[in-house]
Amino acid sequence: MPEHDTYQHLIGLLDACAVDYRLIDHAPEGSTESVSALRGHPATEAAKCIVLRVKLDRKTTRHVLAVVPGDRRVDLDAVRELFSARYVGFSDAATAERLARAVPGTVLPFSFDPDLELVADPEVVAQPRLYFNAARLDRSLTLSGSDYARVAKPRVERIAERTQSPPGH
Repeated sequence: MPEHDTYQHLIGLLDACAVDYRLIDHAPEGSTESVSALRGHPATEAAKCIVLRVKLDRKTTRHVLAVVPGDRRVDLDAVRELFSARYVGFSDAATAERLARAVPGTVLPFSFDPDLELVADPEVVAQPRLYFNAARLDRSLTLSGSDYARVAKPRVERIAERTQSPPGH
């Protein structure tokens, strides 16, 4: 699904579900920290979306779209325990792009592929305003965490860990 189709799919879904959302145009940017600054909000209010490869055993692999607050990182050990998996790591770029139907930096906190399981940290769905790139580097979207949870229907589990601040910060 081309980038434009994923964007249109998202907007169609939100409109069909009567979600109150706002579009934000900005300079092209895919880094959570940089795009949060362009949009004018703290990174805690951003949805960081990472496609993971979860090996349950030697023959069974699943893919998970992990959604965590923008100032956090995915706790791979928590995901491994959640799925009773042998191994959890980042998906290769081609697989992530195919399953997420978006290029890196524009991955939505929604899954439009049945082979991509959606798991969101509770802090994501608790946000009064949640921001993310809307399958485009130059356009973002904001909606409430509760609307996100209602429409996306993620599995809500603690999968985020705090990032370490550099010394002196």
